[in-house]
Amino acid sequence: MRNSNTLRIIGFNSRLEMGTPDGKSAIELTDDSRAVPVSTTRNLSSLKSNSEDFGTNYIWKLVFSSIKAAFFSDKISFLLPCGPLAMLVDQLTQRHGWVFLLSLLGIIPLAERLGWATEQLVFYTGPTVGSLLNATFGNATELIISLFAMKQGMLRLVQQSLLGSILSNLLLVLGCALFSGGIVHRNKEQIFNKSNAGMNMGLLLMAVMGLLFPALLHETQTELQIGTSELLLSRFCSCIMLIAYAIYIFFQLTNQKQDYSSIKEDGRQDDEESAEISKWESVIWLGLLTLFISVLSEYLVNAIEGASVAMDVPVAFIGGVLLPVVGNAAEHASAIMFAIKNKLDISLGVAIGSSTQISMFVMPFCVVVGWMIGSPMDLNFQLFETSILFMTVLVVAFMLQEGTSNYFKGLMLLFCYMIVAASFFVHIDPVSIQDNPQYP
Repeated sequence: MRNSNTLRIIGFNSRLEMGTPDGKSAIELTDDSRAVPVSTTRNLSSLKSNSEDFGTNYIWKLVFSSIKAAFFSDKISFLLPCGPLAMLVDQLTQRHGWVFLLSLLGIIPLAERLGWATEQLVFYTGPTVGSLLNATFGNATELIISLFAMKQGMLRLVQQSLLGSILSNLLLVLGCALFSGGIVHRNKEQIFNKSNAGMNMGLLLMAVMGLLFPALLHETQTELQIGTSELLLSRFCSCIMLIAYAIYIFFQLTNQKQDYSSIKEDGRQDDEESAEISKWESVIWLGLLTLFISVLSEYLVNAIEGASVAMDVPVAFIGGVLLPVVGNAAEHASAIMFAIKNKLDISLGVAIGSSTQISMFVMPFCVVVGWMIGSPMDLNFQLFETSILFMTVLVVAFMLQEGTSNYFKGLMLLFCYMIVAASFFVHIDPVSIQDNPQYP
């Protein structure tokens, strides 16, 4: 028996010397079966607990890192506490003016962070899907506020806020971008692509046509069916505008994909940046930020009437000037930043592209949604507001026709916006509209 054991061990050793894997596994099995001291068991349990602690710590560290990147990487985040304060003031007091102002300030950083989260996701999706994401989330704040106002029956507020957002992008955002870029690069003339700008201005003129004809049909009292033809025309024009915008998006995505492929082949990605967070973090933050904006938008819309009375400010000024400035916070900062970096094509894409999205997508989309829920939302924005939009599109088109920019052009756009803001401040709707039960 002893000899057989000796032979077995010699056999193992001989296989080990020969380098066979069987010998190695046999020795490991023998060692595991013979040595099971108490100390070894304790070490295994402690190792298991340490690995669990490491996994938990890693998850918490990842969460804190994502929160830090989302909310503490930008100076405008100091306005975030205004949102919870607005909810607290609304619950404890009846000061609608303070609720409105705090909600307004609280939405600004959320809108900016929503644009940041979209940019982070674009790093993983590429330019094709990225353009669709920018089109969807770029004006999410305006769309959310409009849907809540429509739910409350404030149709004139929806019209004025959407129209004011277009005016703000075309005059205030673009004006600040051209002015800032012209001041920084005052020794040379900034150049941009005229064809892209011309295409966007053509779409804006199409939107003006869609708004102007229902307004003229109503004002001239030439409707085939009083009170019905105007609404039917608005819904028909909205469907046409949505189809035209979908074709425009497809055209842009096709060209952008070709340009991106040529740039990649030429190796001209010198200033390629990297994402700050992962793809799924970007998706989660997009959902959470949209939810936060939705909650604050409800407080904002509910406080508008009381704020108008408390601050003695017309509802037209609140809807046409104050709300659009908040909704365009992300576009405002991005357009100025790119203009300072002498990337004027991107600045124009942000400012004019956002106006095109609102006029050709958000406005007709609201009309279609109103059609579905039985709300008489139409494209009759009244002659006063439609005339302002028509003149604004003409002024911007003339400013951009040469394909060059300087600080004086930006300054003129800012002066035009001052005139528009003053016009909204002294404007009230006609008595016929104020008597309408849908009037806020």
